[in-house]
Amino acid sequence: MTPSREQSVALLEQMLRIRRFEEKCAELYSAGKIRGFLHLYIGEEAIAAGVMPALEADDAVLATYREHGHALARGLPAASVMAEMFGKREGCSHGRGGSMHLFDVSRRFYGGNAIVAGALPVAAGIALADKMQKRARVTACFFGEGAVAEGEFHETLNLAALWKLPVLFLCENNLYAMGTSLSRSESDTDLCTKAASYNMPAASVDGMDVEAVWSAAHEAVGTVRRLGIPYFLELKTYRFRAHSMFDPELYRDKAEVEQWKKHCPIAAQTARLEAAGSTKPADIEAMRSRIEAEIDQAVAFAEAGSLEPIEDLERDVYARTATPRAEKSA
Repeated sequence: MTPSREQSVALLEQMLRIRRFEEKCAELYSAGKIRGFLHLYIGEEAIAAGVMPALEADDAVLATYREHGHALARGLPAASVMAEMFGKREGCSHGRGGSMHLFDVSRRFYGGNAIVAGALPVAAGIALADKMQKRARVTACFFGEGAVAEGEFHETLNLAALWKLPVLFLCENNLYAMGTSLSRSESDTDLCTKAASYNMPAASVDGMDVEAVWSAAHEAVGTVRRLGIPYFLELKTYRFRAHSMFDPELYRDKAEVEQWKKHCPIAAQTARLEAAGSTKPADIEAMRSRIEAEIDQAVAFAEAGSLEPIEDLERDVYARTATPRAEKSA
């Protein structure tokens, strides 16, 4: 499958939207308005933008702590996501999740997860529930290549294959996990070989080419939905920014980063569309203007939002701290 002209243009606009949202988050973080950890998706936009159109509204999505792009591509409003970044009650997780824990049950977006590989067993559980209820749904689980070194990866793929669970495992391979290159952490860097050893289809695609991602995702989702089996899709990509805003990024060469920037998915898609006569520079500028206005409105919404009152501190807490011994004896 290949995207239509309209779909190709929409893919570019989605990537531009994710990129500008992330750039604005970096600005706001530097200004002290976004606190805590912040992991940017800049450079990897083609994956979220290319995969989400293959999914249906009833399908489930789980992601990592680098999930702002996935949330936006899934349909979460930029204002809701930005308010969550600010820790405001109007955010998608009511200000309790922040950057790493975006969540929206109405869109079956079951959030970012701060634990490496933590979303994989949850994805298997959701898929198992759908299968037992005879619901024809797909569960899409995004994770980084660092998760492949975790036990949850192997346990979940094994169970998914044994139980024939409709899970699409989406490995965003940006080569460095948090700060260790793949070649230093894996004796075999062919991740598809690892997945295929669990008796499931496995494929790899250029994660910097949004149309290639779109096509591969439609093929993978179609297979999972049609056969009710798990599927592993590796998306080879590269993040242009550090692992997080706290990362001094001493583990990779700056020249390497600059070389990868020449493969920017946004620049590549722009060139493709202009060469095909699908867009003109004025069209791209109009996209950027619309996106800039949307992000500005999202920031204004977040700025005007409200913080949770102190009396709600224990709301949704399931167990209180045990009473101190001194208080008991008294």
